Amino acid sequence: MKKNAFKYVWTDKKRTLFGLPISFTRYYLTETKFITRTGFLSIDEDEIDLYKITDKKVKFPFFQRLFGCGTIIIYSKDTDTPSKEVHCIKNVRMVSELIDKYLTIMRDKYGIRGRDMMGLNHDHCDECDDYSDYDDQF
Repeated sequence: MKKNAFKYVWTDKKRTLFGLPISFTRYYLTETKFITRTGFLSIDEDEIDLYKITDKKVKFPFFQRLFGCGTIIIYSKDTDTPSKEVHCIKNVRMVSELIDKYLTIMRDKYGIRGRDMMGLNHDHCDECDDYSDYDDQF
């Protein structure tokens, strides 16, 4: 990926020992996607469209908290990545708020709300009642 291929809103590396960014995992947030890039010689990239994110969770494990880091867990309706852990990054609250900001912008752009991301509610289905009446006849 070229450096200027996307306009990055935020970028950081996964932090390791003592909160230092000595890792081959890099995180990118654009206005439309969250991208994870891993590897040195062979590089893998995973993208999640922001409007597909359904929920997120922020964790502050003890050793990460000692060095001002935290982890964000992102849950999405993406078929190949239903959950993604953004391990040991600085300024976790700021990054979480940035994701929320651009998530809301993308949902407004596409007219998507949280209920649109949930599965079909099967509590009451008129067609199901018709089929059960059909089965009762035999």
